[in-house]
Amino acid sequence: MKYQWILFDADETLFHFDAFKGLQLMFSRFDINFTEHDFTLYQTVNKPLWIDYQDGKITAQQLQNIRFESWAEKLSVTTQTLNSAFLTAMADICTLLPGAEKLITALTKKANLGIITNGFTELQHVRLARTGLQDHFSSLIISEQVGVAKPDLGIFEYAFEQMGYPDKDQVLMIGDNPHSDILGGLNAGIDTCWLNVHGHDAPEGIEPHYQVASLTELHTLLLDKA
Repeated sequence: MKYQWILFDADETLFHFDAFKGLQLMFSRFDINFTEHDFTLYQTVNKPLWIDYQDGKITAQQLQNIRFESWAEKLSVTTQTLNSAFLTAMADICTLLPGAEKLITALTKKANLGIITNGFTELQHVRLARTGLQDHFSSLIISEQVGVAKPDLGIFEYAFEQMGYPDKDQVLMIGDNPHSDILGGLNAGIDTCWLNVHGHDAPEGIEPHYQVASLTELHTLLLDKA
């Protein structure tokens, strides 16, 4: 094993993140039939907020509140009530990506494992517990708690401090988002692996050290060829 530390993104790297199903479940608990049209409208607000959050223009709390403002007004509840209900629903439907459990179990014996996520605190610990992975990770770095999000160098520097300042040559960052995960890892001076399930072309100027189409392929790359 070349690496002493393997860092993972969370959403769509280890865990499925089906926001539409989560929102459907959440709104069903408010007796609302949340449609695909509703989801399209939600995403027109939500997606730009995530870009602003990654760029450091808004805080995690602002993102959580703004995206639910129109629904909070309709339902006469607070935006934070809806955000918490959404994260609860996402925890309730949480599943691991194919090959995740096998990969993490195998890597645990070979390296230290960590998670660096822009996802929110309220969801992370619950998912790890429900999937039985909580004991496999030495570090859980959550942007909401750190105050900066990937790809900001600050969250990686915070992670390195928590990890005891390992040799950067011994650290690998794995994620599905070329901008937050791969560019963030590259700017931090560590090796990167892009989980490119859909076979997209890498954005200009972003060159991961490795590229895989599945966690099973990643398992082969890290362990079978080690």
